[in-house]
Amino acid sequence: MRTGIRFLLGTETRNLSDVDPTRTVLDYLRDDESLCGTKEGCAEGDCGACTVMLADRDGAGGIRYRPVNSCIMFLPALDGKQLVTIEHLRGPGGALHDVQKAMMDHHAAQCGFCTPGFVMSLATLHRAGVAVDRTEIADALAGNLCRCTGYRPIYDAARSVLAVPRDKTDRAAETSALAAKLDMLDTESESLDMTGAGRRFIAPRSLGELTALLAVHPDALILGGGTDIGLWVTKQRRHLPLLIATEQVPELRRIESSETQLSIGAAVPYADAMASLAALHPATATLLRRIGSRQIRERGTIGGNIANGSPIGDMPPLLIAMGAVLVIASATGERRLAVEAFFLGYRQTALQPGEVLARIEIPKPSPDIHLGIYKVSKRFDQDISAVCAGFALELDNGLVRSMRIGYGGMAATPVRALDVETKLIGAVWGLAIVETAMDAIDQAFTPLSDMRASAQYRRMIARNLLLKFYLEHPAKGETAIRLRLDQPESLTA
Repeated sequence: MRTGIRFLLGTETRNLSDVDPTRTVLDYLRDDESLCGTKEGCAEGDCGACTVMLADRDGAGGIRYRPVNSCIMFLPALDGKQLVTIEHLRGPGGALHDVQKAMMDHHAAQCGFCTPGFVMSLATLHRAGVAVDRTEIADALAGNLCRCTGYRPIYDAARSVLAVPRDKTDRAAETSALAAKLDMLDTESESLDMTGAGRRFIAPRSLGELTALLAVHPDALILGGGTDIGLWVTKQRRHLPLLIATEQVPELRRIESSETQLSIGAAVPYADAMASLAALHPATATLLRRIGSRQIRERGTIGGNIANGSPIGDMPPLLIAMGAVLVIASATGERRLAVEAFFLGYRQTALQPGEVLARIEIPKPSPDIHLGIYKVSKRFDQDISAVCAGFALELDNGLVRSMRIGYGGMAATPVRALDVETKLIGAVWGLAIVETAMDAIDQAFTPLSDMRASAQYRRMIARNLLLKFYLEHPAKGETAIRLRLDQPESLTA
C-alpha cells in the first residue's frame, strides 16, 4: 500500500505524501511550485483559465492527452500521470510552442488572463497530432471564456496551427518516451492510501477491494471525476474526512458492447464513452456535446452524473427513455435497478450503505425506435439544464406500441412520465393525441421556480418538447419538421 502520490510535473518526477488529499492541483501549482501561469478565474470548472494538460495511458499502449480544470481536481488525481502547464510548453532554448506562436501571430491575447487556458486547450489538440475542423476547434474552446471578447483571433490562431496533422514519427517518439517515464513511476502495483490535514484518500485497484472498503467504511464519500465534489471544497469549504476513489478500479472503467446492449462502467469519463453512446442513436450526439465543456467531460463520469442524485442531470432523462438499468455492487453481490427507480428524493438515491454504482446497461434501440433527447438552457455551451427530456417511441401500423418519457428539471428528481405515456400508448400517433398528452404534462408535474427558469416556463417547455418530438417524428405519410432550436449559430468563416 502506497502512502504518497507519484507523477511527472513536465519531465520531472514528484513524490508527495502527508499532503491534504482535497487540495486542488491549481493551489499546488501556484503556491508550492510557483507556476503561476495557470490562473484561477472561477474555482468551479467554468471559465477554463486554470486549464492544464493531463497525460496518461490509453489502455492500448498509447498516451491519452486530456485538457482538465485544475481548480476542481484534487492532487491524488495526478498519481501515475504527467501534468503539463503553460510553463512546460516551450521547447529547447525557450522556443515558443506552435500554439503560442500562432496566438502571437494572430494577436489573440488581450488582457492575457485567460490566455494560458486557451493555449493549453489548443496544445492538447495539437499534441493529439491530427488535423481538426472548425467544429472540433469550437468544441475544444467551449470551456474557455474570454472576458475581452477576443474569440475571433483565438479561433483564427487555432485554425492556422491545427489545420495540418503533426508528423507521425515525432508523435511516436514522443509517446514512447513518455510511456517509459510513466512506467518508471510504478504506481499500478499497489493501491494508494494517503492521509494529510486530517483527511484520508484511498484509491483501490479492484471492485472487490472497493466494496470491501465500503463495507468497513459505509460513510465514506465515493469520488469519481470530482467535477461536482470539487466544488464542495472550493465553494462550500466542506471538510471531507474520507474519500474512496473509483478512478483506478478497472471493472468500473470498462465499456462493453454486445448485440443487445451497451454496458458502461460508472467510472468511465464522458469523453471516453461519447463514441459508444453516440453510436447507439444519432439523437444522443448533440446532448453529449452539451454536457459541460471538454475539460469537464474528460474528468466527469457517467456514474457520477447519476449517483449525485441531481434533478437536472443531463443523462438520466435519456437513460430513462432508453430503459437503462443500473447495476449496483456491494460486498455481498450485485443488484439491478431501473434508472427511474434509483432516485428517491432531492439528492437522495437508492444506494444503501456499502453499495456503489458499478455500471449502466443500456439496451440498444431497434431500428423501429424513434428517439429524441432535448436540453433547454440559457446558454448552448457550459450551462445547466432548465429542462431536459428524452422520448423513445415505437409504432405499429400507426398506433403507439410503446412510449417512454423521461424528464429532468420538472421535479425533485429525474422522473419517468408514466401518466403521460399512458395517454399515448395504444392511440393513433398524431397531433390530436399528442395535444392530449401535452395537457397531461400539466397535471403530472409541479415544477419549482428558481434562477434557471420559472415553474410556468418549465411547464411550457416540457409540453413543447413533446410537440417538437412529434413534429420531428410524425405519423407515416406526414412530413417531418426539423426544429434546430438546440443548435448554436455557427462561426462565420
